[in-house]
Amino acid sequence: MKAALTHQLTADIPAQYPSSETTVPAGFPSPAQDYTATSIDLNHILIKDKTATYILRVSGHSMIDAGISDGGEIIVDRSITPTHGNIVVAALAGEFTVKRFEIDHHGKGWLVPANPDYSPIPSEEEADFLIFGVVTRCIHHVY
Repeated sequence: MKAALTHQLTADIPAQYPSSETTVPAGFPSPAQDYTATSIDLNHILIKDKTATYILRVSGHSMIDAGISDGGEIIVDRSITPTHGNIVVAALAGEFTVKRFEIDHHGKGWLVPANPDYSPIPSEEEADFLIFGVVTRCIHHVY
């Protein structure tokens, strides 16, 4: 699964959109509730460090079981230190890839896909290996 840079977040302009204090049930409909209009700032909700955050477009199917689909966008924060279990964007031989970062009991790092059709990649096999950042959010179309 590849990722390509689409945006680096640099604007200090809040991304505010109308919102409601009411949650929307995903099960049975709830009785009508009073609608309270407020606004939310998506930068505040989605971004912790604007100077280290990028949006990348994903291509491929190796992370579909993690909810990351072909054509979706991921938010990547370079200021977060990757740890075992994080989904990361890594640069391998000059190309970005999206995988789960895992460390085995020998201390060896692996890039593990979230699709059984793909094989894990040992990090030490790639001489040109660098973790670019940690994926914090995934944005995808639902239609």
